[in-house]
Amino acid sequence: MKKTLLALAVLTAAGSANAGINLYDANGVKVDLSGAAEVQYFEDYEPQNDAKLRIDDADLALTTSIKISEQLTTVAGMAFEFEDGDVTSDELWAGFSGNFGTLTFGRQYLVSDDSGIGKDYELGSEGIDFVQTNGNNVVKYVYDNGTFYFGASHDMKDNGLISDGSGDISQDANTYVTDARIGYRVGGLDARVYYYTADNIPGTTFKPAGVIDVEGYNLEAEYAFGQFGLAASFGQLEYKNSFGAEKLRGNVYQIAADYTMDKTTFAIGYNNYDRRDDKSDTYAVYANVTQKMHNNVNVYAEIGTTDAKFLETNESSNSDFGYLAGIEVTF
Repeated sequence: MKKTLLALAVLTAAGSANAGINLYDANGVKVDLSGAAEVQYFEDYEPQNDAKLRIDDADLALTTSIKISEQLTTVAGMAFEFEDGDVTSDELWAGFSGNFGTLTFGRQYLVSDDSGIGKDYELGSEGIDFVQTNGNNVVKYVYDNGTFYFGASHDMKDNGLISDGSGDISQDANTYVTDARIGYRVGGLDARVYYYTADNIPGTTFKPAGVIDVEGYNLEAEYAFGQFGLAASFGQLEYKNSFGAEKLRGNVYQIAADYTMDKTTFAIGYNNYDRRDDKSDTYAVYANVTQKMHNNVNVYAEIGTTDAKFLETNESSNSDFGYLAGIEVTF
């Protein structure tokens, strides 16, 4: 899932200490600026691809909070992506925050965007995939008291002409997405469950490409003790071709662990996607090391392998060995 800096923007606007650069703070008005730049040298699993430099993350976010009363704060945010050569606005929202939680409206990421326990950068491969985790017409509610937390979001309606992949047929497709999360923290344990359902999402799961319906959930747990961290999850997904009756069902298993020594963190993980309809499965194994050079600067390296098939051959696996090295700078 896409973990942008603005994923925590609501908390930042509500007074979190994780703010980026404070531009203004007076008369009950706060304005903060944050950003990220991340570049990798990356060789993926597909044998036809060569290693290359790629921009993995390039974001700029602006958030504000305006205190209306002791119980109510108005919050707003906007963010821009620079990853594909064009500048696009991926978030533009406004809402209210208080002891009741935070309620926002507009273009934003759904709560399911935070799903996943993997400790990989790119080579986990077979993690949970809810396909679409943002929208233009999203109503989102988040509550967190430190121990219990809850969130729900709904993309009310995204319109558009969507081809069924044949090149000759298109239809007006209204995309609807609803998801929710509920979680609990105690000691070093953080456990939660996500639920997701969507109609008419543009996707390439089936050929020819068209729109799909998605339904699924993911159970997640993370436990931290001392310098060690353990994580595991189990999820189920069902994709259905909206143009017909073709279905794909799968179970997704993930386990991961990390160990931090001073400013260096080592992590390993295993992801498995088990197709329930054809009794086949695909796995990925990865390991990485991250060096924190500064609170805002990380450098890292990762290796991984998978048995996924990328070419139409009779081989059980024809994937390449994957590797990458990257640098991430945030502010």
